[in-house]
Amino acid sequence: MLHLRHTLETALPNYPIALDVYAPDVLPESTSVVVFMHGFKGFKDWGHWHTMAPYFVRAGHVFVTFNFSHNGTTLAAPTAFGDLEAFGRNTFSRELDDAAIVLQWLLTQAQLPRQGALEVADLTLIGHSRGGPIALISALEQAAVTRVVTWAGVHELNYRWANAPERLEAWKTEGVEYLLNGRTGQQMPLYYSLYEDYQAHQDRLSVAKTLDQLHKPYLIVHGTADPAVSHESAQWLHERAYKSELVLLEGADHVFGGRHPHPETTLPKDSQHLVERTLQFIEQTS
Repeated sequence: MLHLRHTLETALPNYPIALDVYAPDVLPESTSVVVFMHGFKGFKDWGHWHTMAPYFVRAGHVFVTFNFSHNGTTLAAPTAFGDLEAFGRNTFSRELDDAAIVLQWLLTQAQLPRQGALEVADLTLIGHSRGGPIALISALEQAAVTRVVTWAGVHELNYRWANAPERLEAWKTEGVEYLLNGRTGQQMPLYYSLYEDYQAHQDRLSVAKTLDQLHKPYLIVHGTADPAVSHESAQWLHERAYKSELVLLEGADHVFGGRHPHPETTLPKDSQHLVERTLQFIEQTS
């Protein structure tokens, strides 16, 4: 298996996108690429996400993971939230721009050692948690995307404040709110500019409106014991999608049995089921 680490520049020079490409030693003639997008308070090297790469590669796919430019990690410390200011200044529009940069690079510039240019013939987007809506919107906006998958995806990007007017008012007054990261103990800021970005681009950022227009194969996978995002979100997505398949994994949590760090080379049982079902979906819709 080939493993390429790369960085992509964004419009802000101090905020590059860290990216990993995992590929078979010999690419098939028709190259299938799977791009994974992490969620809120996530990063590409969290837990067992990178452990999934060999499973996809053995099935003949190129597997790509990347960090959103403002996810709070840095190139020097990709598994730590060392830039909380960047985390706080992140927006949904910025994440969509980051995703577009990654996809454009894959489609037009990506080179693999000893194999040359990457010729993408089939493109799958996977989004976990809050990365789910970013994957869905990207699938609508990017014609080259063949299909989309959400793992434990949220149903709308405004889930934090949609039914909390008092919280929203306090957020506006203070300009920032802080969220405790239970794993690291850090108080992570969210600036009010996140809400302003959502308000300014409501049509683009609406998952419901995206699903009305998205006519590509869509797989929804969610655990029935998810404590962070209820599997009711999966039902909501399934009911509104033009064409979707819903898989509920009995007893699975938000990260499908994963933890950080994950030193093992194999996946937890629920994640194995998750990957197997995703690979089946890709094969069935190819």
